[in-house]
Amino acid sequence: MNYKKKNFIITNSIIIVFVLLLSLLLNYYVTNLFGFNKDTFVPITIAILVFGLVLYLGLSKTIFEPLFKSDENLQKTVKETLHELNIPISTIKLNTQMLEKKLTDEKELKRLNRIKLASNELLKLYENMEYQIKKEIDRVDVTSFDLKELILKSIEKFEDIKRDIKIDVEIENIQLLTDINGFEKMVDNLISNALKYNIKENGFIKIKFEDNVLTIFNTGKEIDTKNLFIIFDEYFQEDSSKNGFGLGLKIVKEFCDKSKIGIKIEPSSNGNKFILNLKNIIANR
Repeated sequence: MNYKKKNFIITNSIIIVFVLLLSLLLNYYVTNLFGFNKDTFVPITIAILVFGLVLYLGLSKTIFEPLFKSDENLQKTVKETLHELNIPISTIKLNTQMLEKKLTDEKELKRLNRIKLASNELLKLYENMEYQIKKEIDRVDVTSFDLKELILKSIEKFEDIKRDIKIDVEIENIQLLTDINGFEKMVDNLISNALKYNIKENGFIKIKFEDNVLTIFNTGKEIDTKNLFIIFDEYFQEDSSKNGFGLGLKIVKEFCDKSKIGIKIEPSSNGNKFILNLKNIIANR
């Protein structure tokens, strides 16, 4: 538990105890002053409770305002920094694209490609941080977008790690209405896992949308049924030899829960299928 949270809990507990004791004491003296009477006891108690609530809100605002203000300032600083970070990243991308057209030397092109990949990673980190900040301050935008277009865009991101794995996409034009950044992040994690945990030879991924359901199947080792209940837990990795932190599926589950997307996994002898029910986020249903 960080110090801010600890201080908040301790301070809030002290205020509650103080207001409660003061209200009880006040109730005792006022009741004795007017004499115990069932006709006056209830109005007096309600009035003192209202007084206690107002007092609590007043004290809370005074004490916690600096804490909340520091968090607002931190959010503002991070947002401004991220905005400024986007400029050099965009400059790097633009210049690498221009150089790519002019360079012919194979070694130089390889070096340029490494720069390009590194800038793409920086851009991913930037987009992720920006999304997390928006999510924390409840300013996530709901957008209408094409599912197939987003899926194809996501697949392009993993071209460098795709190897010879075949990816088949069977999706008609369908519009979704949800947080596009969160949905894209969820799809990225599922496709990344489908590539990472695929078989070494003749790997296959099938992405299909039918009857409001999006399925992502990949060939690979069957997920042990005993792990189906904990696979979405933080830091869980069925195969710890793979690179990663075990956060991808937790991110997927959190977004699905928030967006009312039903999710389940169907393991089979030749691979695993992730099933997402998108009926609640389909536009113009």
